[in-house]
Amino acid sequence: MEMIAEASHVARHEAERATASAAVSAALAGRNSQGGEYLTFRLGAEEYGIDILRVQEIRSYEQPTRIANSPSFIKGVVNLRGVIVPIIDLRLKLGCDSAEYNTFTVVVVLNVRGRVVGAVVDSVSDVLELKKDEIKPAPELSSSIDASFITGIGTVKNGSGEKEVDRMLILMDIEGLMSSADMGLIND
Repeated sequence: MEMIAEASHVARHEAERATASAAVSAALAGRNSQGGEYLTFRLGAEEYGIDILRVQEIRSYEQPTRIANSPSFIKGVVNLRGVIVPIIDLRLKLGCDSAEYNTFTVVVVLNVRGRVVGAVVDSVSDVLELKKDEIKPAPELSSSIDASFITGIGTVKNGSGEKEVDRMLILMDIEGLMSSADMGLIND
């Protein structure tokens, strides 16, 4: 009976991941020249968005092969259809409180400057199109906080009544983050 419950849980998770992958594919196919489409995902309690054009696919998390002497946020590498892909845990890189690996943990496979890189996130939420007026500039923070990879804050409306609540979406320059010098992944 326990195996049936686990199989059902895994099937549900695979269906959610397939739905998110289908949304990515549909967004890529229908993207207009002005942009504004973002893949949204969770890291801890926060929701982030990255440019959909950087996303190649979404995969379930599998334990990568560890590379000696690499920083803790570089989890290792996986073989993705003959391509060796470095796996970066964004939760560790961005200083989230915890990084638990469960059935919702996924790897967003990105194409950054011609290099394939995997980013571990807690879960993928949706693909959203944001208009220019729904994006506010990134807040100015003290120089001790590196916010250079935050390109803006998106406001997403929830509901359609008087008690409408806005969700805040941290928009990230994933290409800038992945190609930064401390990552050591991409040479300029």
